[in-house]
Amino acid sequence: MRLHFGRTLLVMGDVMGHGLDAAVDMNAYRSMLRYMASTDLPPHRVLRRLDAAVSEEGTRRPATCLLVQVDPARGTASLTSAGHLPPALFTGDGTGELLDVPTGPPLGTGVGGYEPTTRALTLQDTLLLFTDGLVERRKEDIDVSLARLAGLRVRPGADVEELLSDVLDRLDAGHAEDDVAVLAARIRRRPEV
Repeated sequence: MRLHFGRTLLVMGDVMGHGLDAAVDMNAYRSMLRYMASTDLPPHRVLRRLDAAVSEEGTRRPATCLLVQVDPARGTASLTSAGHLPPALFTGDGTGELLDVPTGPPLGTGVGGYEPTTRALTLQDTLLLFTDGLVERRKEDIDVSLARLAGLRVRPGADVEELLSDVLDRLDAGHAEDDVAVLAARIRRRPEV
């Protein structure tokens, strides 16, 4: 989502459950999030408002959500999580790591408690947001699955599409046991006028 002053809000979420009811709830979350994000609040405050609205309504399934507000002018990302897995960051040399993001409760619980963290980004860094379907494997601890992603080494200097394709292939996303959604993003500087 585009924000004021050249900033962008990256969003990854996952409603608990499957089927038509989960899809309807995801659409409701998406609509509420768009409205609340348009107020230009920091990501942790957007999650607080969204959690309060959903829990007050009381009819939606809980959902996880990761918000990343990217500010290209400052070279920063402000990250906040509502029970969602942390994003991965691949640097220009091809190494990956999981970012340490404080995890609050899933949306819809009414508990709140979302904390922001900020991370510097370079023009060579690629953020990778994903749902658990990308990494989770039956009978495998989630920490092992996340370590597999963080341990990937991609081609140094790979463009975003190449990096994304490589990660999906190497994690065998085509045979995942759950839905897979992935968002890869990199800062682009505006051309000088």
